[in-house]
Order: sequence, then C-alpha cells, then structure tokens
Amino acid sequence: MTDIDLTAIDSERERLREAYLLPTGRRPASSARGLHHFAVIARDVEETIRFYQELLEFPLTEIFENRDYQGSNHFFFDIGHGNLLAFFDFPGLDVGEYAEVMGGLHHIAISVEPAQWERLVDKLDAAGVEYLRESGTSVYFRDPNGARLELIADPLGEMYGTKVQ
Repeated sequence: MTDIDLTAIDSERERLREAYLLPTGRRPASSARGLHHFAVIARDVEETIRFYQELLEFPLTEIFENRDYQGSNHFFFDIGHGNLLAFFDFPGLDVGEYAEVMGGLHHIAISVEPAQWERLVDKLDAAGVEYLRESGTSVYFRDPNGARLELIADPLGEMYGTKVQ
C-alpha cells in the first residue's frame, strides 16, 4: 500500500461536500424513477436462478433471449420496490471467471427487513455459503458467478445509522 495523506483526503471530502451536497430541503428531486435493473453476467443460468430464487427468495420475473447475442438469456429477479437484478449468459463464449477489479463492480447492496435478514443469514449458513458480517446489519458474500453481494438490514436511505438519501 502506498503512503496516503489522510489529511488531504479528508480535506478534499469536505471540499466536495461544501461544493455539491445540498441540504435535504434544498436538494432537487431526482430525474430518475428508480433502478430499472442492474445487469450482471451469469456463468450458469439454472444455478443462478436457484441461488437467487430459492436461497435469497428473489422471485424470477422473466427470462427471454438477449437481443445482443443469439442464444443468450436475459433474466430478471424482483428485489423489491419495482427494482430488478438482471443477468445475461453468453453460451459459447469464454467470459472467464468473475474478476473484481479496481474501477469495476465492487458489490451489489440489497436492503431487506431485519427479520428477513436474520432468516436469510441462517439460510446462507445452512447452504454453506461463506460470508462476512459487518456492523451488525450487513452480510457480504459471493453469488455462484463470483459477484459480491451485500444484504443490509438498514432501511432504504440509511447506512449504519447515517442518512444517505
């Protein structure tokens, strides 16, 4: 790890907050309606469906051919509030193993009710899925494709007691 000037980083963060972060009452409404879908690559369609629908209890909502690659599937899971998590597979292409790289996807955080969170963590245990608990309300793990997921029991718009919305 290189030497990092934490004072400079803190100073830059404060500069950005002052320049761009408006108080809640002065913040304009977003032009977006919500997250339509977030798309990730799946190495095995059925394995992915079983993981998300059976283990995590995110219902499969649709599966059809990907318009960009003949024979490829585009399939979707309901993650609540009209938001979807989507996957593509690319049969015949060697897309390789999932790689977490700087500048790429770090993780997908999905909010669940606290009681659901506890139950889903128990299901991860029963299924032998390795995970890391963090701050009492987050659990991090990888899906069968290698993508890192976070189930977070904090309410939407909050993270570890801080309002982020």
